[in-house]
Amino acid sequence: MARAHVASVRGAELAYEQLGDTGPDLIWGHGLSQSRAAEVEVGLIEWSAVPARVVRYDARGHGDSSSPPELRSYGWDELARDQLALADHLGIDEYIAAGASMGCGTALHAAVSAPERVRSSILVIPPTAWETRAAQASEWGRSADVIEQHGVEPVIAARAELPLPGPLAADPTIRDRQARVTRAWEPARLARVMRGAAHADFPPRDAVASIAVPTMILAWTGDPVHPESTASELHELIAGSTLHVARTAEDLATWTGLVAEFVGG
Repeated sequence: MARAHVASVRGAELAYEQLGDTGPDLIWGHGLSQSRAAEVEVGLIEWSAVPARVVRYDARGHGDSSSPPELRSYGWDELARDQLALADHLGIDEYIAAGASMGCGTALHAAVSAPERVRSSILVIPPTAWETRAAQASEWGRSADVIEQHGVEPVIAARAELPLPGPLAADPTIRDRQARVTRAWEPARLARVMRGAAHADFPPRDAVASIAVPTMILAWTGDPVHPESTASELHELIAGSTLHVARTAEDLATWTGLVAEFVGG
């Protein structure tokens, strides 16, 4: 992992790294309970193969970034403001907004709130949103309660009972890698970001439909937290967007090439 720098952004200290020195600027946001380090264990894109100047950072409360107490600051609209402020800190005027899950929500809010800053978007495994969001937000709250009372092991055990997304189902190492990521967390910090996720949702549909930049959506099957239905609706709302759905590990292995082609194009 590249050497981390720290930026003071909107009351938080964000750890970030920069990869590559040619091509357009791309800022990548990870998912809830993930981090730059966690993506070494469970990563989706091989950034060294992408022709861009890539900024990867730990969102507030995650990884090596600070953990402010205000739960509302973990909403995806607030994380988008963090991302835009980080771009300001780095002198980046226009960039590709990209991210997975929580990072997908962050990229959407950035594209809606600052369309002059976002030149294109890469939306990876879009999570529950709109009508499907409330039930998932309640689940994050219950998980936070368990973590505060009993630590992370019950959450790891419960996750092991859930089916894996289709492209990961045949990977015999994925459960252990996911568990290592979860055990690396300080329980109080993990509970805080999960409670903060209850304040998160996509922008309204009409705002999403206003996005007019090239957009690629990468989804997978078999994951109720990141349902294919969300990705399909985003594809319908965003004119000219492209949608790729991974059903197997072989499909998932094409994502780096798809991202590289999209960025290069």
